[in-house]
Amino acid sequence: MKIISRKFLTIGLVCSLIACKQTPKETETTNEAKLPRVAIAGLGIESSTFSPAVSEVEAFHSKMGEAIFDRYPFMHSDSVNRIRAQWYPALVGKSLPGGIVSRRAYDSLMNHTLRLLKANLPYDGLFFDIHGAMSVQGIEDPEGDMIAQIRKVVGPETLISTSMDLHGNVSERLAQHSDLITCYRMAPHEDALESKQRAVDNLLDRLESGKGKPKYKAWIPVPILLPGEKTSTRIEPGKSLYAQVAPLTKENGVIDAAIWIGYAWADEPRNHAVVMAVGDDEQQVSEAAEQLAAEFWRVRHEFEFVATTTTFEDAMRQALASDKKPFIISDMGDNPTAGGAGDVTWTLNELLQRPEFKKADGPQLIYASIPGPDFVEKAVALGKGAQISATAGADVDNRFAGPVLLEGTITAIRHGDTHAETEVVVQVGSLQVIVTKKRKPYHKEADFTNLGLKPREADIVMVKIGYLVPELYNIRADWVMALTPGGVDQDLERLGYKNIKRPMFPLDADMKDPDLSTRWIPLANE
Repeated sequence: MKIISRKFLTIGLVCSLIACKQTPKETETTNEAKLPRVAIAGLGIESSTFSPAVSEVEAFHSKMGEAIFDRYPFMHSDSVNRIRAQWYPALVGKSLPGGIVSRRAYDSLMNHTLRLLKANLPYDGLFFDIHGAMSVQGIEDPEGDMIAQIRKVVGPETLISTSMDLHGNVSERLAQHSDLITCYRMAPHEDALESKQRAVDNLLDRLESGKGKPKYKAWIPVPILLPGEKTSTRIEPGKSLYAQVAPLTKENGVIDAAIWIGYAWADEPRNHAVVMAVGDDEQQVSEAAEQLAAEFWRVRHEFEFVATTTTFEDAMRQALASDKKPFIISDMGDNPTAGGAGDVTWTLNELLQRPEFKKADGPQLIYASIPGPDFVEKAVALGKGAQISATAGADVDNRFAGPVLLEGTITAIRHGDTHAETEVVVQVGSLQVIVTKKRKPYHKEADFTNLGLKPREADIVMVKIGYLVPELYNIRADWVMALTPGGVDQDLERLGYKNIKRPMFPLDADMKDPDLSTRWIPLANE
């Protein structure tokens, strides 16, 4: 067996039972007693306060106890991390982005979390897995409130390691109660699991070494508020900006550093960019944070949309004139992966009126997707191959257009999807429209092929997302992003902020340079 020299690992892990003169049962009991006791908890969602949608408990698909480990492949039963600690998973809920969370839902989820945490006290550490952009009715800083409530239960000495999306928000309260904190370094988030594992590894390393809480936490608010579609790490300047993070964490006195872009579609004082660094060397921690913050501010004017961005009309003109297949159009304004209600019908209504798609032999366009529970119920009753005439969409967000009438042939019905629950494809002229019982973003090729659709062969694929995630990005022949209306409108000037801190770039483009010097955050036990 490989020898692991750690504070919490008993010698029984590396010596023979005979030499130690212990029975297997005694060894197992002794080993477990010396391993750190670590809890897991967290809630994750992006909540647009500019959408009329409200998110309830069921949106979070909460898991409790051992089922939580299914979310973390690096924590499977035979993994190294599983044997480094005694684990006490409480509750972890992850929702598709959506509207503000109801206070009833939040209180219910928090009460369950706190009850489960109390059942296994005390803890040496806690892995706090959140997104960072949750909005809750009546609470200004939900993640800060969440971690403060957890602190009251687990106590000030428990080491909390927080993992976040880079589109989350870091308030001073969240920063204070987090001993270790990190976020993704890629957008799209191809490093999501890698980042979560880093948070767990940092936590266990500090517990095993006996070093405990980092001595210093530098927090720098950066008055920038940009959408993710302008800050992708696929292109400059985001690519080079985020490339500076990892080297800074190699300094002996720096444990981790991170840049949060923040969440642009909520109107709260904490919605802005933040840079943090944590570690044991005061100077190195401060210099790391200040370097990243200064570079972020320096390149602020260079951020541009990750793809060509244009009006819906021009996007259609380009797509119809192109001989590249598939030509993908992002229908961005109601993007459910950013917090849109997902049922805005404005774009689909425009498509249904266009003469090019009136006949079945017209350009083949796949539209993904529109929620319509009543439509789906009727389609299921009619069955595949039947003709249907029913409305869909605009149940939640009808500000831009009402429900659309879809008259055509049902070509597919599929049950059992985690998010959509039931999916229906209806052929209307040359349009193949996916209608779902509940909203769902379509970003994997299998999302289409499972319904008998062939996105690679379609002339146009229109999806309710912003920047393309890797699978769609890899199959695109061409791609533009359409500035359509909705709760996550990319034109931030049209949103009408009232509560964010001003001045804020780019809303106040001529603002003076801000103070980007280190602000020291107190330790949780101070």
